Amino acid sequence: MGALGNLIPLVILAIVVGGFAYVGYQMYIFANDLTDRGVRKLEKKNIAFTKDGVKVHVKELGAEEYESRTQNVLVNTWNNASFPAYKSRLWNTMATPAGGAPAKEGVKPRTPSTPH
Repeated sequence: MGALGNLIPLVILAIVVGGFAYVGYQMYIFANDLTDRGVRKLEKKNIAFTKDGVKVHVKELGAEEYESRTQNVLVNTWNNASFPAYKSRLWNTMATPAGGAPAKEGVKPRTPSTPH
C-alpha cells in the first residue's frame, strides 16, 4: 500500500494539469476563431491586415455616380424640408396684386394717371 499511496498525489496532479491544459487549449481555439471572424468582417469593409501593416482599399466612385448620389441627397432634403415660420426678407410671397408683381410693404403701386 505504500507504493500505491505515493502514486495517488501524482495521479491527482496529472488530472489537474490535464484540466488546465484542456481549458488553455479551448481558449487558444476560441481566440483564433475570434481573430478569423474579425479579419473577415474587416475585409468586407475593404480593410486588410498584411505583414507591412494595415491597408485600406478605397472603392472607386465614378463622376456620374457621384453626381447622381449628390443630386439624390439634395432633392430628398429639399422635398422633406418644411419651414413653417419662414418669412422671406427678399420678397413678399403672401400679397400679390392683380398685376402679378409682388407688392412692397408701405409703397403704393404706380398707376398711369399718377405723376412720376
